[in-house]
Amino acid sequence: MQTLILDGYSLTISDLVKHASNSHVSIILSDAARIAMQKSRDIVDEWVDSGEIIYGITTGFGEFSNVFIPKTDIETLQENLIISHSAGIGTYLDRSIVRAMMILRINALAKGCSGIRLSTVDTLIAMLKHDVIPAVPSQGSVGSSGDLAPLSHIALALIGKGTVLHADGSTTSSGTFMQQHGIQPVRLQAKEGLALINGTQMMTALGAFAVHRAKSLINQADIAGALSVDALRGTDTAFDERIHRMRGFSGQIQTAARLRNLLNDSEIRASHKVGDGMVQDAYSLRCMPQVHGASRDAISYVEHIIATELNSANDNPLIFAEDKAHLAGGNFHGQPIALALDFLAIACAELGNISERRTERMVNGALSNGLPRFLAKNGGVQSGMMIAQYTAAALVSENKVLCHPASVDSIPTSANQEDHNSMGSISARKVHTILDHLEHILAIEFLCATRGIEFHHPLKTSNVLVKVLAFIRQHIPSTNEDAIIHDEIQKMSTLVSSGALLDITEEFLHITA
Repeated sequence: MQTLILDGYSLTISDLVKHASNSHVSIILSDAARIAMQKSRDIVDEWVDSGEIIYGITTGFGEFSNVFIPKTDIETLQENLIISHSAGIGTYLDRSIVRAMMILRINALAKGCSGIRLSTVDTLIAMLKHDVIPAVPSQGSVGSSGDLAPLSHIALALIGKGTVLHADGSTTSSGTFMQQHGIQPVRLQAKEGLALINGTQMMTALGAFAVHRAKSLINQADIAGALSVDALRGTDTAFDERIHRMRGFSGQIQTAARLRNLLNDSEIRASHKVGDGMVQDAYSLRCMPQVHGASRDAISYVEHIIATELNSANDNPLIFAEDKAHLAGGNFHGQPIALALDFLAIACAELGNISERRTERMVNGALSNGLPRFLAKNGGVQSGMMIAQYTAAALVSENKVLCHPASVDSIPTSANQEDHNSMGSISARKVHTILDHLEHILAIEFLCATRGIEFHHPLKTSNVLVKVLAFIRQHIPSTNEDAIIHDEIQKMSTLVSSGALLDITEEFLHITA
């Protein structure tokens, strides 16, 4: 079991995804984090003893911030906060996302600005170590005051009153399951309930996994596009480095370089390089550097936003032990994440949009530059890939609906005390649906391009793409008959999701993101 050291400042997206994807997570708080956390906790205890009026510590929450809470009721206040805020509905979040939420919350608390006890955080760490993963409903957050409802369900499990989600989808009482693993449920003290649920950890966890997936898919879109260029007997002239240097966008320059490398030494391209009558290809081929490149740059931007939020203190109020200060603010507001993930949704939808256009050209006998209609070996008797393009078109159209930005919406909550909300959790959830669709859309393009290139036999594509085709055919054998296309799409989608095709291109061309 690998150990993840958290200090509140140095967590990366790759480390988060890697550790959250494992069923048992070993976490250590850095010494500096433990010292900072203890200092802030000592200050909280002082304030409680002196009866100082501080939001969420000695007052109620939201519109109840003007209600003073006596010391004798502080534990009840914190527990009631968790119980009443556990109001989520909908399907449960994937366990890997919940693990990521727990890791992120621990990392935020490690900054020492939240006033939580070390023993409470150690219990969260023990839950991760023993794979005690709370069942967290996916709906109910408006993305300001943090992801209150989803994080409350994690805290509810922590205090032994929630539910644990097992790998097989079953659930059990968190209190019972924790005690089976020797973990004592927590009795929350002053500030702790608020420290556990004020934050952007749901949208950020989903955002980190979305960025990780998008980085894989943008690279695979280049591979699928290169295969389509050869299947359609396109030209690589439009990928000449000189063209892209004259514009200067880094994503465009990188995409063009990848396409040149992927198509280098293609026999198919060499066979029609002179005298083929084609001056320039359709935009879906010719403008891949511009379109894929723009999405690549968008993904890089979103990656920067998510990477920043991974190491942020985003609860309220924040405690600054050195100054003995408590400052009420709004770091829990999810607007930076909401905007970024809406942008990511658009960028990934566009990869699907242009991919489907390449698929359409390959199956359309009027546009396919000599390929048989619908890539059928016995057209008429067979329908080939006719309906596969329908599926891609349907997914592309659904993605367009999902690209309506959640972040432009807001609805007031808490009796208008919280009168602007980010809806970042909605941005986060729908981008994963778009990514699911993109995997299928690219899978369909891979299937069509593989068939298309096979019609050019005995001419071969480039050496690296020959390896890609061989790998695909290991899993989806060629046939002279009509196949159940659903099965082929599912198998190809699994290959796309796994990222296995990137391992092949990395090995032979050292192409990196």
